[in-house]
Formats: sequence, C-alpha cells, structure tokens
Amino acid sequence: MTVPPGIRVASAPISWGVCEVPGWGRELAARTVLAEMSGLGLRATELGPPGYLPRDPEALRALLDEHELALVGGFLAIPLHTDPDAALAAAEDSAALFAACGAGLLVLAAATGLAGYDRRPVLDAEQWRTLLDTTARIGEVAARHGLLAVLHPHVGTHVETESEVERFLTDSDLPLCLDTGHLVLGGTDPVALARKHPGRIGHLHLKDVRADLAAEVRAGTLPYTEAVGRGLFTPLGEGDIDIETLVRSVHGAGYDGWYVLEQDTALGDTSPDDLPRQHTARSLAHLGRIVGRLPSG
Repeated sequence: MTVPPGIRVASAPISWGVCEVPGWGRELAARTVLAEMSGLGLRATELGPPGYLPRDPEALRALLDEHELALVGGFLAIPLHTDPDAALAAAEDSAALFAACGAGLLVLAAATGLAGYDRRPVLDAEQWRTLLDTTARIGEVAARHGLLAVLHPHVGTHVETESEVERFLTDSDLPLCLDTGHLVLGGTDPVALARKHPGRIGHLHLKDVRADLAAEVRAGTLPYTEAVGRGLFTPLGEGDIDIETLVRSVHGAGYDGWYVLEQDTALGDTSPDDLPRQHTARSLAHLGRIVGRLPSG
C-alpha cells in the first residue's frame, strides 16, 4: 500500500475499534494495531483513548519508534462547561505527553460528562460562557507546550449541531478539527463549512458516512453507538460524503496539516480481526486516487 505523496496522512486507533466509551466493543492489542498501521505504509497516528497506549513519554516513544510511527496528537473529550480546573489539569497532562513525543495537536471535544455519546443535556448561557473560557485557557496551555489546540465538533457533545458549530466559530478563536462524519451527524455539510471558513480548519479527520443511518441518528430514532455497530461509517468513497470535493477544497485553500483516516469502528464478537486493516486500506487507496487528480503546483 502506498501513502499518497504530497500530503501528510495518518490514522487513529478508533479505526481499529479502540474507543474511550465503556462497552464500545472488542479491542485489538496495541502492537497489533500499530503494526497494521505501519504495514499499510502509514507513518503517523493519533494517540487513542487514555490508557490504550503508554502514558509514560519514554515508553510511548519507544513503542511508536518500534513501528516507525510518529505521533500526530490525541483526542481529549472532557467537560468544558463545568469544573474548569479539572479540565485544565487534564489538558496539561495530555499536552505535556503529546509534546514530549513530538506531536503538534491537542484535539479537544466538549464532552457532556455522561458516559458515551447517546445523550446530552442542553447548556444554559452561563455554561456556554464557561465552555468558551475553558477552551481558550486550554488553547493557551497547548500553546505553552508548542501544540495547536483544535475543537472537534462531535456527536453527543456540546458542539454538535450546525448552529452550535457556527456559534462556536463566532464566539471563539480556536480552530476546528473538521471531522467529515461527525459534522454530517450534526447536520453540517463539511464541504460547505470548509468553503465558508477555510482559515479556521486546523486539523482534518476523514471518514465517510451512510446518509440513511446518519439521518436516523439525527432524528433520535437510532442511538449513535448502535449506528456505528450497523456500519454508520464506511471506507472513503463508499458512503455519501463528497470526500473528493472536500479534499480539493481544503487543499486549494492551502491546508497543509494532517489528513487523518479515522473511521469510527466497533468490533463485535464475530467481527473479523482483519476488518479494520481492510477498511483503512480501501480508504487509503481512495484518498490516493483523489490526491492523484489534484492540480500540481
């Protein structure tokens, strides 16, 4: 497998079914996941949920070096609307680890504090102000460690819907992690968002989505975790998102960050162990065809 030249491509453990949600699914061993990433030609990964990979910088660097992988950064889903001190402490801990391992990104999500992503309470005006203030302070923590903090709109968090994404962009200076799949789940067209706010795209998670299942999740008739188990996210080019137009848009706007192949996966008891590798290989091949058609220079 060949990684497309001219862009920086990475993956993440969630594509192998490794998630912070309790009871999400079966987890493959870390060395298996990293070896499969490396075998596909990928040379970088996000960290995955706390505890999956080592939290000791020396041990983490050694494990990544063993598989010839660099660390892009990591996902930190924490409540931002309450207990700012706890949020800042968590951000400080993760930022220090990421920086010690040569990463450049802290990917932040406004968690509800509830388990999983199937329910979320509504914030009042004061809680929204606290969320914004905490986010700004975490941005400063990240910057002190030489990292860029980005806010990840995500299903089941307090920045999910199109109106919440636009409100955040208006009220905050923090850039976004443009996650194609989670934006669709929240009712946002990722291509339109990239065109409207090209200067606010700080990081990119590429995933494709089945529109029929996404509509059920938005309508509240299908829980998110159940939808994932039913194949909500597909390899690139096999769902209903216009991935090529999105890539062309961000590339044409001068985006030079990571393109992370991140297909949220939940492995059931009968799921083949090789399924994540096969899906990532198909996404990588599709992205390669898109990049091959981009204008040169």
